Amino acid sequence: MAAAAASSLTPPPEVPMKLHVLNRNKLINALRDQLSASSRPHLGFVLLQGGEEQTRYCTDHAELFRQESYFAYLFGVQEPGFYGAIDIATGKSFLFAPRLPTEYAVWLGEIKPLSYFMERYMVDSAFYTDEIVTILHNQSQGVAQPLLFLLHGLNTDSNNYSKPAEFGGIEKFEIDRNTLHPILTECRVLKTNLELAVIQYANDISSEAHVEVMKNVKAGMKEYQLESIFLHHTYMYGGCRHCSYTCICATGGNSAVLHYGHAASPNDRAFEDGDMALLDMGAEFKFYGSDITCSFPVNGKFTNDQRLIYQAVLDAHDAVISSMKPGVSWVDMHKLAEKVILESLKKGGLLAGDVHDMMAERVGAVFMPHGLGHLLGIDTHDPGGYLKGAERPKEPGLKSLRTSRELLEGMVVTVEPGCYFIDALLVPAMKSPNTSKFFSSEINRFRGFGGVRIESDVYVNDHGCLNMTKCPREISEIEAVMAGGHWPIKKSIYFE
Repeated sequence: MAAAAASSLTPPPEVPMKLHVLNRNKLINALRDQLSASSRPHLGFVLLQGGEEQTRYCTDHAELFRQESYFAYLFGVQEPGFYGAIDIATGKSFLFAPRLPTEYAVWLGEIKPLSYFMERYMVDSAFYTDEIVTILHNQSQGVAQPLLFLLHGLNTDSNNYSKPAEFGGIEKFEIDRNTLHPILTECRVLKTNLELAVIQYANDISSEAHVEVMKNVKAGMKEYQLESIFLHHTYMYGGCRHCSYTCICATGGNSAVLHYGHAASPNDRAFEDGDMALLDMGAEFKFYGSDITCSFPVNGKFTNDQRLIYQAVLDAHDAVISSMKPGVSWVDMHKLAEKVILESLKKGGLLAGDVHDMMAERVGAVFMPHGLGHLLGIDTHDPGGYLKGAERPKEPGLKSLRTSRELLEGMVVTVEPGCYFIDALLVPAMKSPNTSKFFSSEINRFRGFGGVRIESDVYVNDHGCLNMTKCPREISEIEAVMAGGHWPIKKSIYFE
């Protein structure tokens, strides 16, 4: 494996800190527009608290730190314990670093001066966290109780709320917890060119790693060995210390478990000749992620049944990408994917009847209970899916959509149709008086088959979209790569 990948052993690109400067400028412009529309003065400070390093339960084992996402978006700071502020009137930015004890230098390395953080993160000033009250009051042009815009709002993917900043002396400020979250979240929905370049790099190295897995998989291996190949490649050759999410390395019947790979099912099955693999894995680079799924037979050759299901999903994947452009409804794209899959299953003899009737009875949700895709960026499930009055559908399948918005130029969205044979959904549908008529006896042959998912990361541009993922997708391509064939991944020029 190392020899095959040696050509990739080049330093990862240097991400310009200007990326985060542009993000801050975007936020301040959007916030000023909102304040003007509400006849409010352009006064006060955006204040965010960065993430804190955590130990595991009561032990002294510190988990690998990853910065809080909104803070990473605006400031790009990789260290824990920071705060960041932006003066709305001037646009000036401030970082507040923790004041470290002298013994830090013994155990954890050099204590950096404030000038280091100011230069590294391209902010206007840097101070210590115990100076927040004094500095912001000094910068507030004599206002007795300066206004702080704090981050507080619901993440509709996790159902968790963002944490507003807390610090000693906060009672000396006027607080607004309602204005910032929707504005900052909408800023994250539309990517700048620099953000797109980082996401493209994460896609390139992850696509390369998926190909390495395809080339090295053999029946009799353990699922976690596939995960290990992927993680090694993205770190060794891509400099990606973090993964975007817990890897899903599902084989055989496990591939019908949508979020397989969790602690109770830890990618530990030994797979067998003839099994299908469903590998959902994506690397993160400089906070920005990728989210890619490949499905293939572990022995490198598709059976007729595997071809039927795989091609149904691939046709849906390609139909959606061909239809994506600004103004298109994501709900309509989900329904398009369902329709293509149902038509393929009918043609293959698994279903019978009118596909429009199947759609009306939500039969598509039996085979694809999850949403078609989601926004992608600093988070795998980037926030903003239900901003601007978008409502979550209530029907089966559609209710799992992570957004119901119309596509906008600048969005990065995953396209991940799937077809799964899940007894918990299939058996009730086969017994229901409303849907039993659609199922052929041939469907029983696929009980225990597992599932297929194909996922790519897609950028919506002004004339359509661009698929940023570079994995083999056609059956002939996958079989050729798994037989030892070359798969060229042309790396992008990320930063001029």
